[in-house]
Amino acid sequence: MEMEPKGMNPEPSKLHQPGPQPEPAHDDASTKDDRPLLKSDSNRISSSESIEELEKKFAAYVRYDVYGTMGRGELPLAEKVLLGIALVTLLPIRVVLAMNILLLYYAICRICTLFSAPNRDEEEEQEDFAHMGGWRRTVIVRCGRFLSRAMLFVFGFYWIKETYRIVEQPQDKPFTQNEGKDQSGEPERPGAIISNHVSYLDILYHMSSSFPSFVAKRSVAKLPLVGLISKCLGCVYVQRESKSSDFKGVAGVVTERVKEAHQNRSAPMMMLFPEGTTTNGDFLLPFKTGAFLAGAPVLPVILRYPYQRFSPAWDSISGVRHVILLLCQFINYIEVKRLPVYYPSQEEKDDPKLYANNVRRLMAREGDLVMSDIGLAEKRVYHAALNGLF
Repeated sequence: MEMEPKGMNPEPSKLHQPGPQPEPAHDDASTKDDRPLLKSDSNRISSSESIEELEKKFAAYVRYDVYGTMGRGELPLAEKVLLGIALVTLLPIRVVLAMNILLLYYAICRICTLFSAPNRDEEEEQEDFAHMGGWRRTVIVRCGRFLSRAMLFVFGFYWIKETYRIVEQPQDKPFTQNEGKDQSGEPERPGAIISNHVSYLDILYHMSSSFPSFVAKRSVAKLPLVGLISKCLGCVYVQRESKSSDFKGVAGVVTERVKEAHQNRSAPMMMLFPEGTTTNGDFLLPFKTGAFLAGAPVLPVILRYPYQRFSPAWDSISGVRHVILLLCQFINYIEVKRLPVYYPSQEEKDDPKLYANNVRRLMAREGDLVMSDIGLAEKRVYHAALNGLF
């Protein structure tokens, strides 16, 4: 029987010493390549370094659950029995149910987009159905939110704990009477939702909560089933493995979409993970500035995944192994803390990096997260080292 989750993950090394200095930060629409993280092609790690030294350097990506590093640790007998039972019962049932939900939503999207031309941007190779109006858009959004929550339920997230945090205004950032209101006197709509990034499950939660648009690899648009769904979400596609000027164009698209969502309440909101990669959930990486270039208000959201046996965080474990072990977990937990809309000062609007850093500090403080200086480059090094050790 599943035990109650711990309030925090098994205690990591909170006194994290930053590892190697990261490469210059890129925005959300980064041009970094998409080499598999777990394939070793780096000489930046000394063969004499122990697993303990690696974990100290790359603490933001270290797993602390009972399955151990890369999900390949030695399991106690009781865990082996539970895993064996789940493999022949829960796993097949959940796979069948999840596929049915995916096929159902694809069919809904296909019907709603029949005889409807997508919104196109030939220059940036962007294509989406997110700007449709009327009953088509209503059906896509409502069904998408409901079925995303149903998918989380199938994955074992039977309850989602959501809290709404009221944050006091800092003394050095006075709140004026007109701040946070548009000319009509109504509160300004945020242009983007900003979230820490722990797992691919984050996307399902945000789809069920607000059904926003995401930044995705351009190859996602061509995937069976998921490609059409991503277009209905209004995803902004980026060719990360390209070294061309694509980044500048996609950053411009993201900025325009954030401005549009801020100014037009009927426009789809952007959902951005400014860290650029996933962590183990206890850390917050440096924020890239793409979400803040528009100078529009943002809505910070903090996600946590308490666990007892298997951590839903997608940090240093292969995708296939993670999905299998997640589906074999009898109960999974997610906690969500929503902060108030963050309205930037004029100084923050003029300096997106300052804006990003201030939002990051706020989220770290309110989410009890450790700020780390490492990023995706260090994650690749850590994964390559693990692949060489195991």
